[in-house]
Amino acid sequence: MTGDDRYKVFGVYLSAPVTDALEEHLYDEAGVLDVEAYFEETADSVPVGDPGADATDDLVAGVLDSFADLYDRADFAAAERTAPDAFDLVHLAADPTRVADVRERFRAAATIQDADLRTVQTAILGAHLEAGPTE
Repeated sequence: MTGDDRYKVFGVYLSAPVTDALEEHLYDEAGVLDVEAYFEETADSVPVGDPGADATDDLVAGVLDSFADLYDRADFAAAERTAPDAFDLVHLAADPTRVADVRERFRAAATIQDADLRTVQTAILGAHLEAGPTE
């Protein structure tokens, strides 16, 4: 169970280039060296104040704030060309409400695009990381 002092850990599937961009972003923001392993041994939540969790929460907040714009800019065709077994499962942490909201938006985008969640998650997060954080 999560509360105001805990972030919920959840997974997204990303292509290798988007995973690399995420890793670079999280290294710059929080000193995270290996994004794929950072929350690997974590239960379903981590405390607020964890540098990597704070950075991924900020990332998810930015994605939510600009989701419509990211959807318009996302390269779904490129993400779709990624081989099904070439996606990395990456765990992020965010406020539980944000997790629910971003999951809902990813599912809606997958329905609209008639694509799987891996494609949508890669395309949207790739567009966000390409643009850089919004100020």
